[in-house]
Amino acid sequence: MSNTIDTTVITVNTETFPAILGVGDDNLRYLQRYFHSNLTARDGRFIVKGTQAEIASIKGVLSDLEALYKMKKSIEIADINVILRLAGIKTTSKGKSNSHPENSFLTVTAGRVKALGEHQASYIKAMEKLEIVFAIGPAGTGKTYLAVGMAVEVFINRVVDRIILVRPVIETGETLGFLPGDILDKVDPYFRPLYDALDDIMSREKVRKYIANGQIEIAPLAYMRGRTLNNAFVILDEAQNTTPGQMKMFLTRLGASSRTVLTGDLTQIDLPNSARSGLEEARDILQGIEGIGFIEFDENDVVRHKLVADILRAYDRQNSQEL
Repeated sequence: MSNTIDTTVITVNTETFPAILGVGDDNLRYLQRYFHSNLTARDGRFIVKGTQAEIASIKGVLSDLEALYKMKKSIEIADINVILRLAGIKTTSKGKSNSHPENSFLTVTAGRVKALGEHQASYIKAMEKLEIVFAIGPAGTGKTYLAVGMAVEVFINRVVDRIILVRPVIETGETLGFLPGDILDKVDPYFRPLYDALDDIMSREKVRKYIANGQIEIAPLAYMRGRTLNNAFVILDEAQNTTPGQMKMFLTRLGASSRTVLTGDLTQIDLPNSARSGLEEARDILQGIEGIGFIEFDENDVVRHKLVADILRAYDRQNSQEL
């Protein structure tokens, strides 16, 4: 972008504006420390005078603060630090820091898969460092999307040779053997969320090419038995629908130079006959093992439509009343 100095007016939601300013404009003064641009606020608007590059950065930070406020209904200095770091700005006690790339977001072919909030940032860092990561929480918190983003990142950078996407198939009335088509046709409905994430991050043409040549593999959990998964990024989605035996079988497939991410929502268990979830058991017995991490999300981390979080809270209240 050009180094020409421009002046831009940035408008944010009227409810969010006072929260971004902070008590006595403390938040605004804190933000001003980390930019060379002249950043002021007046009449519900922010006025920025600076380079186009820094104006774009400030717009992104303000937008992320708006989104964070919608979830938390408050903005603190700690929140601002997280947003600044996610924007690649190193926070220091002196301020006026230079931007630098941090691994709090993923660079992929279709752009940037970015963390929103501390739990997502912790999730990404765990996937970078650990061989096995469990992400547990409600729908809409980015568990699957960020896992696919990380898988694409390490695959493109040739850290792994392939991506393996796995789901338990909970059948209702029909068995896979009686459904028409090959294995991909049979399991396609179950894997549609993973396809959607892949198509969003990569082009659909590339996804289909990698599937055709075996570099991206789509498989039901039952097909993992007896295999050793080397040099792969493996995602087990909907892990709450594994039995304890299936979970143990899957976890022991981990091979050399591989990483595994397991995502699931313990409030959405579809196992028959009230069987215990393998994900729930794994959470209880694998805590504290070096190389294994657990990231827990809640409704405050939901990044879909605001109503999703409201719906989850309503169901939680109803369940609490029934106990």
